[in-house]
Amino acid sequence: MARILRNLSTLLMRERTFKPVAAVRIAANMLHNDAGSLTRYDESTVSVDWHKKLTPEQYYVTREKGTELPFSGIHLNNTEEGIYHCVCCNSPLFSSEKKYNSGTGWPSFSEAYGAQGMDESDTNVLRRPDNSLGSAGTEVICKECDAHLGHVFDDGPSPTGQRFCINSVALTFKPN
Repeated sequence: MARILRNLSTLLMRERTFKPVAAVRIAANMLHNDAGSLTRYDESTVSVDWHKKLTPEQYYVTREKGTELPFSGIHLNNTEEGIYHCVCCNSPLFSSEKKYNSGTGWPSFSEAYGAQGMDESDTNVLRRPDNSLGSAGTEVICKECDAHLGHVFDDGPSPTGQRFCINSVALTFKPN
């Protein structure tokens, strides 16, 4: 931590017009070993007005990490064949082939679109630790635009044992 503060101090002394917000961003990156964003884009260069692009409910769920009411989503009982895409950036996320009725009130999938067993490197989803539900959980976000999609649990069907519990308003459906 001392090394990080020393490096930050050095940067601030070199650049007198350095803005505090930039200093906070640099410090955050240093704390995370320069890992940067987990997504494939640089947030500072993206100028999407999500309030204009999304409905209020879509914005609440995807940008503010909300949850739609159980048994209220348009995709809950959809049985058509096709692909579910991110409502924000249109990235393919889940296939109807992996959708099942979990009885929880939200569309559930046993794996993400493009997964090879437990290997999700070719998918458009990321997992993040989430303690907001009062216990340790795993949030599912879109790899392309950082949209909150839902959560994943280890109580799904074989062979993966995964249950991706996803908000309908975070998805658009494109039939085959």
